[in-house]
Amino acid sequence: MSKQNRLHYDKERLPKHIAIIMDGNGRWAKKRHLPRQAGHRAGITALKRTIETIMELGIPVLTVYAFSTENWKRPADEVNHLMNLLRENLHNELSDLHENNIKLNILGDLKGLPSGLREELLEACETTAGNTGLVLNVALNYGGRSEIVRAAKAIARQVMDGDVSIDEIDEAIFGANLYTKGLPEPDLLIRTAGEMRISNFLLWQIAYTEIWVTDVLWPDFNSEVIFEAIEDYLKRDRKFGAVI
Repeated sequence: MSKQNRLHYDKERLPKHIAIIMDGNGRWAKKRHLPRQAGHRAGITALKRTIETIMELGIPVLTVYAFSTENWKRPADEVNHLMNLLRENLHNELSDLHENNIKLNILGDLKGLPSGLREELLEACETTAGNTGLVLNVALNYGGRSEIVRAAKAIARQVMDGDVSIDEIDEAIFGANLYTKGLPEPDLLIRTAGEMRISNFLLWQIAYTEIWVTDVLWPDFNSEVIFEAIEDYLKRDRKFGAVI
């Protein structure tokens, strides 16, 4: 099927929210005898390609896992490079994001990030807050367990303040206290580099998400891989616990 035909999928059947665990930058660089930093830079290019394809398909929400709470365990020079790379690309790409009507959200603990990056992220989110096109969620200093703990603490405060009673707490209230408040849960989770694990990503939100894993390393990720994932997704029967 040609790319042009693929862009004419039945919009009603397409996923409304795709989440991606971007994995394999280091392995991509190692295969080419390059420093890991080269893999991370190539990964940024892959993300730009992915955003373009998601927008062409008209998918409303894209969430990407950029940096986990566990990634701080990596060597300091690699972490510093990642933070500088994020800041550099945010600075260079913000005008394009805004011109393309993309709304940027950051999922994660901004307080744990370097102050310069944190300020630029907040400014970017504020600048694009009114945009009505693709919602781009970037999970940064993010962990699924810490998000759930954060939500539990927020609800506990609401109970203490008398805004919510214990008996009123349900899944809807819990979901409203997550970073993804107001967004549809992911329909499709894509993981690159062949790893068969969730890695503490969107643990609450992916309860009924379809999972698709590819051996393609993230810097090589392109529209053809996205189409392959979507075509597999469209073949599945989503039962949500029921019998079809």
